[in-house]
Amino acid sequence: MKASMRSPACLSSRRGVSLVELVVTLTILGILASVILPLSSMTAKRTRELELRRDLRTMRTAIDEFKKNYDKAVDEKKILSSMNKSGYPETLQQLVDGYDFGGLTSGKKKFLRKIPKDPFNVVKPGEEPKWGLRSYADKPDSSSWGGEDVFDVYSLSEGTAIDGTKYNEW
Repeated sequence: MKASMRSPACLSSRRGVSLVELVVTLTILGILASVILPLSSMTAKRTRELELRRDLRTMRTAIDEFKKNYDKAVDEKKILSSMNKSGYPETLQQLVDGYDFGGLTSGKKKFLRKIPKDPFNVVKPGEEPKWGLRSYADKPDSSSWGGEDVFDVYSLSEGTAIDGTKYNEW
């Protein structure tokens, strides 16, 4: 008999997958999944850490730019220097709302479009983003804000980064 003319009984026994093949395939898929899941969670954490670093850099740069503009306005005698004013913004919101430096620029100069959200300190929907603040008069490692101005900003998260440092120390 020719090979192309096999009986139907012979063909039906060759169709399908044996139980051993199925178990081996599922075992391999399980091993791959157990390797991929931790890697994907680590990637997600790394992405949020990059976002936190970028947000802190953006806000700190805006605070520094505010101070430079304030000092320039005082130097050009556009505004009067005050003994109780350091030249830093009074709140983070002031960076968004803008500030009139006495005609140094036309109208209020804005430094941020919005206050970014801390990716590790999740707030309820509708609430303002919360950040730790330090004023110019506060100690560098202070965890309470003096309220005079915003000299520095930090995360309120108590979590630990991939490199072992605390997010609130960045």
